[in-house]
Amino acid sequence: MKVRSAILAATAAGTLAAASVLVLAPMASAAAGCRVAYAVQNQWPGGFTANVTVTNLGDPIANGWTLGFAFPAAGQAVTSGWSATWSQSGSNVTAVNLDWNKSLATNGSIPLGFNGAWTSSNPNPATFTLNGTTCTGTVPSTSASPSVSPSRSASASPSASRSPSASPSRSPSSSPSASSSPNPPGSAPALHVSGNKLLTSTGATYRLLGVNRSGGEFACIQGNGMWDGPMDQASITAIRTWKVRAVRVPLNEECWLGTSSVPAAGASGATYQQNVKNYVNLLISNGITPIVELHWSFGAYGGAGANCSEAIARCQKPMPDAQNAPAFWSGVANAFKGNNAVVFDLFNEPFPDIPANSVDAGWRCFRDGGTCPGIGFPVAGFQSLVDAVRVTGATNVLMIGGLTWSNNIAQWLQFKPTDPQNNLMAFAHVYNFNGCISTSCWDSQWAPVAAQVPLTISEIGENDCAHSFIDQVMGWADAHGVGYLGWTWNTWPCTSGPALITDYNGTATAFGQGFKDHLAVVSN
Repeated sequence: MKVRSAILAATAAGTLAAASVLVLAPMASAAAGCRVAYAVQNQWPGGFTANVTVTNLGDPIANGWTLGFAFPAAGQAVTSGWSATWSQSGSNVTAVNLDWNKSLATNGSIPLGFNGAWTSSNPNPATFTLNGTTCTGTVPSTSASPSVSPSRSASASPSASRSPSASPSRSPSSSPSASSSPNPPGSAPALHVSGNKLLTSTGATYRLLGVNRSGGEFACIQGNGMWDGPMDQASITAIRTWKVRAVRVPLNEECWLGTSSVPAAGASGATYQQNVKNYVNLLISNGITPIVELHWSFGAYGGAGANCSEAIARCQKPMPDAQNAPAFWSGVANAFKGNNAVVFDLFNEPFPDIPANSVDAGWRCFRDGGTCPGIGFPVAGFQSLVDAVRVTGATNVLMIGGLTWSNNIAQWLQFKPTDPQNNLMAFAHVYNFNGCISTSCWDSQWAPVAAQVPLTISEIGENDCAHSFIDQVMGWADAHGVGYLGWTWNTWPCTSGPALITDYNGTATAFGQGFKDHLAVVSN
């Protein structure tokens, strides 16, 4: 949703071919072994985007690493990259760590990526080295290296937005265990998709009913630390008194990744990631499902629907960028894989149909990314973001919205990305000032989606400080088994948020009181 400049966020067609070619090349380690996963996520005439995940199988690397490989074909080149300093001499490419990711534990992974160019062909590199060691995917039997589990990191934090929601956040992170284990009694349940239901590990149907908690998407990039208001046990206890069972945490891509755009007074990189992990873990321990969401992202866009024209992640962009969004999701996935109590919301409010002035072009851009009409930066389509998560081994539920600030999901089933885990669910946003705001529109556009996959309306609100509109939304959702999340658990003027509370003890605004009263009846 879009709201004031500090707190909110407010199309295009893709003509690229999603190649999604995955090569597992052994990856090098400090002394013994390494593995590299090289995936061409998108390819178009003359250009492509590749994600590279480097896993250290040898001794811990403390003071820096260098990845090396050679392009097989003439004309292949790196044009720009992220999460490392990229350089090329002839066909030989090197990627050198940045300061925030110079350490790599045994079994730890680093997600990297780059945009490239090609002429006659674009084959995958065959051999990779890490600090001079050829990556074969194994550790020589003569070498016994200690096993250190990868570090995790996650990012989350909500934000306000005017036509629904506002802004993502990103930054790489590595770590995790592969399979989800049962959570302790009283903690949030592990979740998975079955048909059009969201189920717990015991097979119980589970609706996402709760609130958004904005702050992590904007405070850091504005130089105001990490959050907006308290994110401690007392604040979560107050949230739980409303019978909230899910909290959506909007994040900022650049803060997670620790880019140079983040002011010195803003949380960044490892500090930001640790704050996100701490809050997510606190939610889980209180029985609340955390929804980690990319809200504000990188990419210069000043066209129709823009909230800002600068490239920095200070507002809602029409689509996630190919330069950083895959690295953000690789990092978040590595931070939380193995814990399926955490749900991933891949991008806040896409609106590629607006710059393209075409719904059809918007849906193609939505799925495939690449060069999209009216958007001046390479776009990461949702297929590439799904791939970036799944290549890490994470099996978490993935939430994906629609066009026109996620208010239009009419063609979601036709253009949904492919997920090898079959663990996708849809979300929509709705405010009283959107386009699809009637039961007839929800019946025609949303109900067919809810009949096939789980659906959550992850932002609901109205800008009149009342609740008559959201009462209709919640009534429709209850009748269709659909979840919903109020915007937002922040103490802003309810006309500019809208805001559910006047203080962090949980005192409700008039708008929030209607939402609270409804949850008291349908939630637990």
